[in-house]
Amino acid sequence: MPGQAPGDATPSCWSCGTMRAVHFCSSCGKVQPPVPVDYFTFFGFPRKLNLDTAELEREFYALSRRLHPDVFGQAETQERTWSLEQSSMLNDAYRTLKDPIKRTEYLLRLEGVELEEQSKQATEKARATGELKKQAVPPDLLEEVFELNMHLEELRMQKKMGEDDPALLEEIGKAKLSLEEKNGALLNELKAEWSKWDKAVEERSEDNGTKSDRRKILDRMLDVLNRRNYVRNLVRDVNEALES
Repeated sequence: MPGQAPGDATPSCWSCGTMRAVHFCSSCGKVQPPVPVDYFTFFGFPRKLNLDTAELEREFYALSRRLHPDVFGQAETQERTWSLEQSSMLNDAYRTLKDPIKRTEYLLRLEGVELEEQSKQATEKARATGELKKQAVPPDLLEEVFELNMHLEELRMQKKMGEDDPALLEEIGKAKLSLEEKNGALLNELKAEWSKWDKAVEERSEDNGTKSDRRKILDRMLDVLNRRNYVRNLVRDVNEALES
């Protein structure tokens, strides 16, 4: 088969040998083997966080129509396989980039930064194994979290005894509303860091000062996400206690 292997600096089409596009050959239109690229590159976007979601959606549907396996029902087995692989990556990339939090988390991972694990699955795993789950309580929430946990424990005890305290439910409701407002404020704080990151991407260079500045932005985004994840999990705990 003509052409260079996927991942070469100047890959060409496996079918006709001309210069290939990312997903299709610009000459013969054949679907191309997937190449190991990040989700931003897959859609042809720079690694910026203020992403045009309307453009993302347009690109997604345009590529979906061309990459769908049904289009290649009569094609060679290898091309059908590539279509499936490209479609799978397309869906994963779209789900990740359209969600502001997933998009930020994904960028952080691309830049070598991992979030603290505060998911519900991590909580259940910690309970099953007896290990302590890493829980970074935001300092500004310490008092509020302590009081909320006391209220939730009291609510659980009341439910076991078949009792009902409207005043307690009102206090928990107020706490939940406060947490939801904090969640919104943290999202706004995160978006402010997006603009700083995007500017740093535009001014990207290899000097140490710029690298240091980018790292500071990544660290601030990481801090906001960890605080937001903690607040989100508190809201989840409140909902579970109210619904149980």
